[in-house]
Amino acid sequence: MKSLVILGSTGSIGTQALEVCRRDGYKVVALAAGGNITLLEKQAREFNVKAVAVFNEERAKELKIKLADTDIEVLSGINGVCFVASLEADIALNSIVGIAGLRPTLTAIESGKDIALANKETLVTGGDIVNAKAKEMGVKILPVDSEHSAIFQSLQGSPQKSIRKILLTASGGPFYNKTRKDLENVTVKEALNHPNWSMGAKITIDSATLMNKGLEVIEAVHLFGLPASKIEVLVHRQSIVHSGVEFSDGAVIAQLGTPDMRLPIQYALTYPERSKYAFEHLDLFKVGTLTFEKPDTDTFRCLPLCVKAITDGGLLPTVVNGANEQAVGLFLEGKIKFLQIAELVEKALVSANNKKDFTLEDILNADKQARECVLQNI
Repeated sequence: MKSLVILGSTGSIGTQALEVCRRDGYKVVALAAGGNITLLEKQAREFNVKAVAVFNEERAKELKIKLADTDIEVLSGINGVCFVASLEADIALNSIVGIAGLRPTLTAIESGKDIALANKETLVTGGDIVNAKAKEMGVKILPVDSEHSAIFQSLQGSPQKSIRKILLTASGGPFYNKTRKDLENVTVKEALNHPNWSMGAKITIDSATLMNKGLEVIEAVHLFGLPASKIEVLVHRQSIVHSGVEFSDGAVIAQLGTPDMRLPIQYALTYPERSKYAFEHLDLFKVGTLTFEKPDTDTFRCLPLCVKAITDGGLLPTVVNGANEQAVGLFLEGKIKFLQIAELVEKALVSANNKKDFTLEDILNADKQARECVLQNI
């Protein structure tokens, strides 16, 4: 049975991953999370892990007291999370939110573990570096995002050279068919009301702006080695076709399923095998109709901004990601309006100093500068 390290264990993906582990009997070696130590303590005790790490250092001190009656090691900060990522295991599942997941992913790769990747920002900001390190260490990067898992599944048994284009589906979020005028005064509560998926706050806002789909285009470029021009985004309201591939002979292969993240999580953990799925199965009679439309890129500017960033390359994907993380945080705090998210991302993109050859330090600096640009323009 495979052993795991789970980074981001108290979030939406992390808790569902532990649900799969609980059901299938995977050994969980260590956990890392942001600051929800009440849940993290319960998880650590249930799975009897070797170590836990908490990004928030003060919360880590509290957790250390709570776990004093156990042998579980408690660490803190980014160095603590990276230590957890380095522990011996078969797979590191990374569902940390944002660019904070990049260093732990690289650490896990350097320790020789396969990566079940739900932290798309790892590839958005450091795709070239991450792929080179994974190739050097001979480890697999297995996508957990439902769309990229669907593409990965659709590609099984087919050579990459036979791909004509990738079909990347999007739900359209809570503001499907809305105009810019409609979106001028939308609230945080309205933006968090996703029609199909239960996710964390940041990714739900990204879905509402279509930034999430833009980041997924960038991630797909790095995962599947295709330019953005060969990745077509389709708005698919039912969230049943999770994505697919059109091949050179005209055949289209897609993966369908219920909108439940436990399916792609399970596949990443069992790959190349498939185990019994104990949750809700897809009933196409109940679904009835599947629809597909072009995205409204005039209203939802984040998507084309991401396509421009990955097409121009270099540090620009890091810039749009960092600016977006900062802007979404401000929106959730009620400090900016919804439409300002894309406007601030564009300002950061236009003003960025780009580099084609870059290091991890360059990525972190570009991220910092993009965030500062957003703060200077509110």
